[in-house]
Amino acid sequence: MTRPIGEVAATLGLEQHEWDGWGPGRAKVTLDAVDRGRVREGQGRLILVTAMTPTPAGEGKTTTSIGLVQGLSRIGENAVACLREPSLGPVFGAKGGGTGGGLSRLQPADAIDLHFTGDLHAITAANNLLAAMVDNNLYHRLEPQIDARRVVWRRVMDMNDRALRDVITGLGGNGAVREANVDITAASEIMAAFCLASGTEDLRARIGRIIVGFSSTGSPVTAEDLGATGAMMALLHDALRPNLAQTTEGVPAIIHGGPFANIAHGCSSILGTRLGLGRADWVVTEAGFAFDLGGEKFYDIKCRTAGLDTAAVVVVGTIRALRWHGGGDVDTPDPAAVARGLANLQKHVENVGVFGERPIVALNRRPTDTAEEIAVVRERFVGLGIPIAEADPYGSGGEGCTRLAELVVEHAERESIPYTPLYQLEQPVMEKVTAIATRIYGASSVVWTKRAKSDLARIKRLGLSNLPVCMAKTQSSLSDDASLRNRPEGFAVTVQDVRINAGAGFLVAILGDMLRMPGLPKRPNALDIDVQDGKIVGLRG
Repeated sequence: MTRPIGEVAATLGLEQHEWDGWGPGRAKVTLDAVDRGRVREGQGRLILVTAMTPTPAGEGKTTTSIGLVQGLSRIGENAVACLREPSLGPVFGAKGGGTGGGLSRLQPADAIDLHFTGDLHAITAANNLLAAMVDNNLYHRLEPQIDARRVVWRRVMDMNDRALRDVITGLGGNGAVREANVDITAASEIMAAFCLASGTEDLRARIGRIIVGFSSTGSPVTAEDLGATGAMMALLHDALRPNLAQTTEGVPAIIHGGPFANIAHGCSSILGTRLGLGRADWVVTEAGFAFDLGGEKFYDIKCRTAGLDTAAVVVVGTIRALRWHGGGDVDTPDPAAVARGLANLQKHVENVGVFGERPIVALNRRPTDTAEEIAVVRERFVGLGIPIAEADPYGSGGEGCTRLAELVVEHAERESIPYTPLYQLEQPVMEKVTAIATRIYGASSVVWTKRAKSDLARIKRLGLSNLPVCMAKTQSSLSDDASLRNRPEGFAVTVQDVRINAGAGFLVAILGDMLRMPGLPKRPNALDIDVQDGKIVGLRG
């Protein structure tokens, strides 16, 4: 039941001059409309949807988020979804699109999964303009002089391409020959700064602070030093406006920004979230992957930056993932494996409590689930006093999520207390990393490489130790070892290096063998995608 985009805009109280159509079924909202809506910001209540450690296929967190906002609408609540924009990497790679699935999808799904309104292309262009200006500085030996061996800025592209992870640039006499790297756009510091910016001037300041390299004496060189800020802002001018679309059932959806949670902070834009809070009574948002990644960063980075708090937290689990963590086959009924795998889901539920929040468990149903397996899950959380609801967003849309919606409203109506940050910004970087690793991941210790310790010394010298930490690690385990399923114990995590994202406003601690440019699988989804009779086919939801 999709509606004309003008009707969707009117649902949020947006006037005609506050939005512009940007292709069929999608619109860009003006930043003035975001500011005007803030008179209601205190009234909107924010719901975070997170999950247990996922299988490679994912556990339907986005689908559940969309189903929940549709469920809220079905029980008479005024709700909006605030979600991330999909990346082309997973679309053409293994996981598929980022628009949900079944009867709980964002619409127009194909457009959103591909180019949408061009935001990710604009971010890619701004990132690579800065990279070009860095190499131009080296070629012409301009001031301020950058040491070619100390360039830290990387090019990006919105595609999975392992061949570009480590490259050599400047060959053929076309510049300073140096080793370089290419990341996926979702990992770009521009993406993070874009999503954490409170407005145009804040984004300008963040971009200006980006450190692109260091001089031979160790002094940082920024985007502002190179004179790149203005041109980058021009590329991002339209992209900074939040995007408006809708769900399968015509519920408004604000879709803006798209950082991954394993290699970035994993949350949609602050501007989009504030637009939602100012225009609706309920805002459903998600944080990427499981709570140990997106959830922790949602509180310690996004909420801390924007002054936000949650009224409810939903942790999504599936029987399929519980079997996987319990050592069973994902498609074969196995109550014993489900019982063993509950340790993982329970750990994420406990982690929500670390922030002073009380979660709700959403069991995302699939046709292969059995009554016995569901009973095992329900018994565990009922025994712990944790509210739990079965949900079927894929097969039944909002109707399959009404009980979950009712639980969320009941929970939020009770008196709530502000969330508690995991660490204070004034703590040493080592303490902040250790707090995340031990309290959220369950690690016994943290190992620091020689390079990581050198990075910490530089961070301290530059006076940046008070920034929050964004951990980059595998999404497939609570640890930094993707092979350790369920709830491992007695493990250490290794910090390989710590990167400065002065523009985004956080430090990135790289754990284990984490890569910032994914690769395509042996059989990528791209092989199934085509255009037939004028329509795109083969996109996986």
